[in-house]
Amino acid sequence: MKTEEILYRLDDIMSDSADLESLIRPLLELIAALTGMESVYFTTINPHQHTQSIVFSRNVGNMNIPEGLTVPWDDTLCKRSFEEGRRYINDVPGHWGDSETARVLGIQTYISEPVRRIDDQVFGTLCGASGSNVDVADKSLLFLRLFAQVIAQQFAREELIVQLRRMNIEYGNLAMLDALTGVSNRRALVDELNRMLARAQREGSAVHAGFIDLDNFKRINDIHGHDAGDQFLIQMAHRLKEGLRTGDFLARHGGDEFVALTMAKSPDDGVSQEGFRQRLQDLTRGHFYLGTTLLDYAGASVGVASSEPGDMNADALIAKADAAMYEIKQQRRKVQ
Repeated sequence: MKTEEILYRLDDIMSDSADLESLIRPLLELIAALTGMESVYFTTINPHQHTQSIVFSRNVGNMNIPEGLTVPWDDTLCKRSFEEGRRYINDVPGHWGDSETARVLGIQTYISEPVRRIDDQVFGTLCGASGSNVDVADKSLLFLRLFAQVIAQQFAREELIVQLRRMNIEYGNLAMLDALTGVSNRRALVDELNRMLARAQREGSAVHAGFIDLDNFKRINDIHGHDAGDQFLIQMAHRLKEGLRTGDFLARHGGDEFVALTMAKSPDDGVSQEGFRQRLQDLTRGHFYLGTTLLDYAGASVGVASSEPGDMNADALIAKADAAMYEIKQQRRKVQ
């Protein structure tokens, strides 16, 4: 590819990207086209746990480096590359013959470029690996460095957004939206639940209230830091909101707790109490990319309570859902 074509493509990618994933995935395709490597991938480094995780990858041919893989940092080719100041090796067996990882994966050619914070601390890498001898041009390595800088700038912007949202929390207490996650806050929750209870009274239907408690949230803050904890809350709120039906309602109740509401118009409308609980449970489970951390989250404790004819007290129904959640939490602790 000509330099002009690469720069035009990079401009398109940056214009279309809304977050790190939508930026990095097309960049990996571009890196693969530039270098001819069988596998190209983006990793994050966790200095507290001394691990490296594959966050996004693109694999062709026989080389397969899977997303979600986490390995000890001290045993990685990236660490060796940094320590030796070598970003490109086309004879890995001859140069790093003692590497078990390289032997198992059959790596012959390897490239790696660090991704740094504003303070110059390395938090991730852009890498490529191939089972054959690949001649990577100097121009391609220069573009790899440029792409790493672009990713670092996007990461810095996302960190700034998190910090600004945290600063606005104290000014959002009287608003109807939670300043951090962007979903409704507790004040809006009570107002909406009162409206839904009044509607249920008129229509002879019921309201399901799901109380969601994010288990081990304190541990996430303690291990990965409060910025990662904030990212987790933001992404969890987004997943819950996107997974609910049109007309359902989601609010952050406070701290690591959310409440979701849905109307059950009739017994056969497909919205059972247990079905709603299971849907919320499933939405909270999965992988969360928290800046420099890839978190595999086992899911929250979720309890659901349903209104009865004549129920008009929002706080009472929320309390019932909270009690149901606590019972679920106790059951999960016994299993663990």
